[in-house]
Amino acid sequence: MRRHWLRWVIGVLLTVLILAIGWVTVRGIGAVTDLQQVAKSSSQLKAAIADGDLKKADVLSTKIAHHAASARDLTSDPVWNAFGLVPWLGPNFTAVRDVSTIADDVAQGALAPVLDAAQGLDLSSLGLSSGTIDLTPFATIEKPLAAASATLDDAETKARQIDAGATLPPLEDAIGELRTTVGQAATVVGSLHGAAALLPGMLGATTPRNYVIAMQNNAELRSSGGIIGAIALLHAEGGRITLSQQASTRDFPALDAPLPLSTSTVALFEDRPGRYLQNITNIPDFTEAAPLIATRWQDRFGTPVDGVIAVDAVMAKHLLAATGPLTIGPFTADADNIVSLLLSEIYAAVPDPAAQDEIFAQAATGLFGAALSSADPTALVTALATSAGEGRIRIWSAHEDEEKILSHSSLGGGLPVDGPGATYVGVLLNDTTGGKMDYYTDAEITTSVGSCHGEPTTQVRVTWKNDAPLDAATSLPAYVTASGWYGVPAGSVRTLVTVYGPEGATPSHIDRDGAQDPVQTALLGTRSAVQHEVLLAPGESTTITVEFQGEGAGARLTEVSHTPMVNDPKVGSKLLHCAS
Repeated sequence: MRRHWLRWVIGVLLTVLILAIGWVTVRGIGAVTDLQQVAKSSSQLKAAIADGDLKKADVLSTKIAHHAASARDLTSDPVWNAFGLVPWLGPNFTAVRDVSTIADDVAQGALAPVLDAAQGLDLSSLGLSSGTIDLTPFATIEKPLAAASATLDDAETKARQIDAGATLPPLEDAIGELRTTVGQAATVVGSLHGAAALLPGMLGATTPRNYVIAMQNNAELRSSGGIIGAIALLHAEGGRITLSQQASTRDFPALDAPLPLSTSTVALFEDRPGRYLQNITNIPDFTEAAPLIATRWQDRFGTPVDGVIAVDAVMAKHLLAATGPLTIGPFTADADNIVSLLLSEIYAAVPDPAAQDEIFAQAATGLFGAALSSADPTALVTALATSAGEGRIRIWSAHEDEEKILSHSSLGGGLPVDGPGATYVGVLLNDTTGGKMDYYTDAEITTSVGSCHGEPTTQVRVTWKNDAPLDAATSLPAYVTASGWYGVPAGSVRTLVTVYGPEGATPSHIDRDGAQDPVQTALLGTRSAVQHEVLLAPGESTTITVEFQGEGAGARLTEVSHTPMVNDPKVGSKLLHCAS
């Protein structure tokens, strides 16, 4: 009798298991089909929005919402959740459920508000052709964009928390694509929300405003992008923007007494950012750097400054994609040649530094004028959003209420903050060659997380290379190589490479090419920073490895923040092999 009951129980369990497998198989096929439709319609939606076809976008949004809700429903029942606990296969079920949830959240909480905002803001009617922006619609779109931005930020956090590495390769690829898409959307919508909230006041809706524009040259790297090569003043009043004054860095001689600097800045860069305008962008935290730029301008010209905007030369490529070709001095620049023109060719074609400054000023004036007069508004917004996503625009406001919003956005240029979405490490690159050799440099940054000697560990490995021609000492202009003026052999590159770790973690191992090397250490807020001074001849490279342990280390979701370069460094992650 007992054996009979045992066979009966086993039979029932097998039947239930077979039914459960059949249940999740059928529902899984349906969920995957729905998600495929979401992906297909999302691609079409992006194209429709780019074309300004809001009617089609609305239809596609409804279709996406239907399929996303269906996928969520199919993957949220108790049977599906139970399969998520099965070893090996479980993470795949959990991931599909999480992807479906994210898709539904975005469809319900972001797409509809964004399309509502798009209906209320016709980019073609912004009045850019006259250099004036109609500020009235921004009050209407601010709230729906705020809701969409919050949804996308939450979706980005959830997408990063999916354990993609534990899933099958096709699903892992799909999760990677989801993260990229949601991350890009979060950046764009977040920037648009910030613009909607800030633009009326910042563009002089009630009182006139003045902003210093600092143009950074990536051929001579600084923490936030490059040395300040040109500087100007924008005036905004009632939505109308004008370029009111231009200046040269030669208008700002070195100060005998440096401006006040943070302890970390002095530890890493001595007092140079406080004495030289060109070196203020050594400071990685724009909330510290920008007030110094404003002070230098106000002390030199007496004009009160309401804010500072820093942009780099690579941003010009994105702007020219929106404006079309531009004549700069003897050159015709377009999106394909502007970077090499401004950061390399100009030094051979125009040897006189004063003439170079004049061409840079013409470039700034021309780009600004073209953006306000001839750029397609939709393309211009895309160019600005792309530049912001790459960290090539930083904005600071002297008005506390505005700065509170900016400082919590990617445009604020502050040091990253660790949180549920990600833990951050960073690499700062600062040239001390004195020339423009960083046009020829490349970097690769790799992170690894795990455990070393029983301690949670985050490893950051930076490979820095001088890709200049082997005959750079003679083939490149002296202004580019610095010709040994600052103690660096012509053609070589001398760089301060700074690596900082997660908040609260401390360095447990530091080496350069496997050997010990003198380093400078400092605290950037609650982050430990390690700085090497590296000298490389043409063709040479070096690899710096830093392991961080303690609070914050070993986080699976570790992201890299880095200095914007001419060519973005290759950033990736690898399995941890302890160096110590």
